[in-house]
Amino acid sequence: MSWRLWLPFLVFFAFLGLAAYQLTQPRDDFVKSAMIGEELPYFDLPPAVGDRPGAANTNFQEGSPKLLNIWASWCLPCTAEAPQLEQLEKQGAEIIGVAIRDKPEDVARFLSQHGNPYSRIGRDDLSEVQLGIGSSGVPETFVVDGQGRITYQHMGDIRAEHVPLLLDELRKAGR
Repeated sequence: MSWRLWLPFLVFFAFLGLAAYQLTQPRDDFVKSAMIGEELPYFDLPPAVGDRPGAANTNFQEGSPKLLNIWASWCLPCTAEAPQLEQLEKQGAEIIGVAIRDKPEDVARFLSQHGNPYSRIGRDDLSEVQLGIGSSGVPETFVVDGQGRITYQHMGDIRAEHVPLLLDELRKAGR
């Protein structure tokens, strides 16, 4: 009979121990895309703004590697990475953007305030492309080789120290 009195306490301490263990483990906030090494899925997005064409998976099958940047005007880390995207473009990287769950006027305002490094910008109102390529959030940038295969995924905003890495990944994808 006495073990029945102790059972709730044992269960409680077991859960407490499990919770304490989880708190001591490093966090893994990012989910790697299962699409690394795979071809981009089909997509054909309308333009997000009037001065740039939309984006399609076939734009990545033209022989040269490109960056695919998933972003949004309402995303604060996207604002933080804008100067680095400009730097990548100035160093020869072609960047195709996909604006998710965004309004054309908000995209235009963002680009006028923070620069426009994109050769094309597609509008993905339902995040279908984002989900199709295994992106877990914004911003996220993928290196895509000239045959349309995803070779590298950069999760989160691009910082100055990431620029050389992305340029190197583009060079590798071009071999």
